[in-house]
Amino acid sequence: MPPLTSKASIDRLVERLALRFPKSHRAHIESTVAEEYAALSDSRIRTYIPNLVEHRARSRLQRELHPLSPGA
Repeated sequence: MPPLTSKASIDRLVERLALRFPKSHRAHIESTVAEEYAALSDSRIRTYIPNLVEHRARSRLQRELHPLSPGA
């Protein structure tokens, strides 16, 4: 099975999330992104996986920093 996306794309995503969540350790952001990719790895439709991973990872990091915020 081919990789879901390139290493460069993943690195850019991690960088965007690191800028958005400066209080989170980069290693934690990387593992969050990796977990989200793993969770979607069996998806039949793969076109939107990078977008879904970014959304899910961002939501998880937001909830971790602000667990009681509405809409997170």
